[in-house]
Amino acid sequence: MAATLATTPSPAPATSARAWVMLSTLTFVYVLNFLDRQLLGILAKPIQDDLHITDGQLGLIGGLYFAFFYCFIAIPIGWLADRSNRITIVALACAIWSAATTACGLAATYPQLVVARMTVGFGEAGGVPPSYALITDTFPPGRRGIAFGIYNLGPPIGAAMGIAFGASIAAFFHWRDAFIAIGAVGVVTAILVRIFLREPARGSTDTVVHDAPVKARFWPTIGMFFTHPVLMLAALGSGATQFVTYGLGNFAVLFLIREKGMTLQEIAVWYALVVLIGMCTGMLVSGRVIDRFTRHSRRVYAIAPALSLAVAMPFYAAFVWSPGWPLALVLLTITMSFNYTYLSCSVALVQEEVRPDQRVLSGALLLLVMNFIGLGLGPTWVGAASDGFKAAGDTHSLRTALYTLLPAYPIAILLFFWLARVIRAQERTPA
Repeated sequence: MAATLATTPSPAPATSARAWVMLSTLTFVYVLNFLDRQLLGILAKPIQDDLHITDGQLGLIGGLYFAFFYCFIAIPIGWLADRSNRITIVALACAIWSAATTACGLAATYPQLVVARMTVGFGEAGGVPPSYALITDTFPPGRRGIAFGIYNLGPPIGAAMGIAFGASIAAFFHWRDAFIAIGAVGVVTAILVRIFLREPARGSTDTVVHDAPVKARFWPTIGMFFTHPVLMLAALGSGATQFVTYGLGNFAVLFLIREKGMTLQEIAVWYALVVLIGMCTGMLVSGRVIDRFTRHSRRVYAIAPALSLAVAMPFYAAFVWSPGWPLALVLLTITMSFNYTYLSCSVALVQEEVRPDQRVLSGALLLLVMNFIGLGLGPTWVGAASDGFKAAGDTHSLRTALYTLLPAYPIAILLFFWLARVIRAQERTPA
């Protein structure tokens, strides 16, 4: 079993400039990761018009097809990264998903787009789990919350940049040009990552000395993860949350255009600002909450996302109902700021709960569970539900489909409160 880090650590030492360079670079790679991933949802309308695909097909390509590779390939990659150079893994992954993004822009048919998107998922599987471990081995306890908060700015910045640049390029040129240009930037970035970043020693910033083997074994680590109540509840709670965030995220632009009357030019400005402000607020605030309050109790890792989701739920329902896009965007900003508290909490908790030699694979397993539920099933469900409601004669089928995501909120809240009880029992039990 993993040695448990101290629940009330002393104030963390100052962080070196090299650590901030590592964090900044990995965050930029994460920006590209999420930018490439979100382009499909951002450019859904022109892609549908060009390739003649339905909401259901769009949900599959952005959900289940993508997640199948993204989730399951992450497991062997995580095992390999725990036993080899993690910087090399990140650089190679960035090169693969960027080249595949360019291929998306060259796809002439739906099957070709499916293959290209699955390859994007294959590449992106190697980007995030090694980065989690690299950050943990660069920042000490007491600094990791804000470090993960900054790193998790990658999704909102990437999504906002994708909205701003992707929608603008599509509006003035063609949707294919957006995929090709952003893919080229990623290939160059991958080369720079491999040249300039250096691998930190595993466990070098931990406050507890781990009597761990040099290289973790594959199946025992998997068995440990899936039988560990703290790790599994964190993953399941995150998955239920992502069922909402990815289900909405992959169809938000299409919904705003189809139901709220926005244009691509308006999307490029206003929706980009909503994503940037809303998601960044959730990431940064949750990071500060972790660093400040987990010194007293690790239950904050679970209580913070549970309370945030309880606040977000009524605002989400009001967003879907709202009659016009200005009000809808205000409500969506509030929703996003509370929807994204969970991510930094779950990542930091899992990384601190396991041994240094298990961190990449454990991070990959966390992504496997939460992304298979959220990324794999969320968009797939919304797309299929929209097609089903449309076939039944509903003229606002996508709006009705987004309403069906609401039950995921109480499920996620209950899972996080359950996690808080497990952590409380763990804290009361002598080591």
